[in-house]
Amino acid sequence: MDSLLNQWLWRQEYWLPPGITWEDMKEAEGVQYPRPRDLLFCVPCAFILTAVRFLFERFVALPLSRKFGIREKYKRRPSVKPVLEEFYSKNGKHPTEFEVRYLSAECKMQIRQVEHWFRCRRNQDRPSVTKKFCEASWRFTMYLISFLIGFALLYNKPWFWDQQEFWTGYPYQPLEFSLYSYYMLQLGFYSSLLLTLAFDIKRKDLKEQTIHHFATVILITFSYCANYIRAGTLVMLLHDAADYFLELAKMCNYSKWKKTCNVLFIIFALVFSITRLIILPTRIIYSTYYSSMVKFQPFFGYYFFNALLLTLQILHFLWAYMIFRMIYRFTFTGTIGSDVRSDVEESDESGEENIRPSETETKSGYWISNNNSVSQKTVDTGVGKINNGHSKTS
Repeated sequence: MDSLLNQWLWRQEYWLPPGITWEDMKEAEGVQYPRPRDLLFCVPCAFILTAVRFLFERFVALPLSRKFGIREKYKRRPSVKPVLEEFYSKNGKHPTEFEVRYLSAECKMQIRQVEHWFRCRRNQDRPSVTKKFCEASWRFTMYLISFLIGFALLYNKPWFWDQQEFWTGYPYQPLEFSLYSYYMLQLGFYSSLLLTLAFDIKRKDLKEQTIHHFATVILITFSYCANYIRAGTLVMLLHDAADYFLELAKMCNYSKWKKTCNVLFIIFALVFSITRLIILPTRIIYSTYYSSMVKFQPFFGYYFFNALLLTLQILHFLWAYMIFRMIYRFTFTGTIGSDVRSDVEESDESGEENIRPSETETKSGYWISNNNSVSQKTVDTGVGKINNGHSKTS
């Protein structure tokens, strides 16, 4: 197995600059360099963090949600209709008008009854506010801890202030145990996010988040093996700087703290813009793409590392577009679309899903609402909407 890995995966021309071999990177007395086998520790680390998350959400985040005043609303259960349930599970949650009419005749129900059944059924599948709060609490805690640890470790490092120091003595840059621990924390955390992706709440940008997590895991792995430790640590720190503000804003949104939520979201947008739209491309990517060429010739790792950084940067521009569009609507039009970067579920419905309007059955067999129009007053927040006094979280 070792020979196979060395032949196909750990080939030195992939991971090291031209003229450098794994023999040159052997550990000397008192000096340790990154080796690919060191990353095996991230596997148990990911499972440990997954277990810690389960305990945290159950014994810390859940009681905390009660302290924040979160209470679950009653969800009306739809009546037992095997035909409708089979259609719901096999054909989709949103039947067309023709399909509704067909199901109405098949089940001998009124059309509005069928529509109402599907609304109730979709609401039943919606994640609870408590679950969303617990997930946001865990991510807020991890992002904040990672940021504080990273800032404490890097503040006194020369490459924190001058990115030209990325390449001083490269690749013969000894590995510090503190930086190795920081790498394992980050790699284990993002690996745990991938492990639980299937069980987490499905959000609007699920595909982008999946690509982001995979790119981050591969980026961390490669940057460690190629001894891009200095650049890698700064990239991780810049990402953590904004994320915990977003998660805290979500927690406030779920708790109906509208003003606090708005302030935190504006802070998140500012920090996101500074760290990921200005510092990352102009300082980090510029250094890895241009400045590194002063020290060595391009090799596979150079192209691969920068390709991953550019992939993340494209995702940043995509999320920035969504964030700025939402802020524009909130500032100039007073409304916010349901396009928050990572807090809109796939099953997002209209405001009538949670409250059934009063209805009367007429002799013609149709359901008619007593009110032809419903006056709605909405107050928009940074990551959600309050509808007629009832919290509707995205």
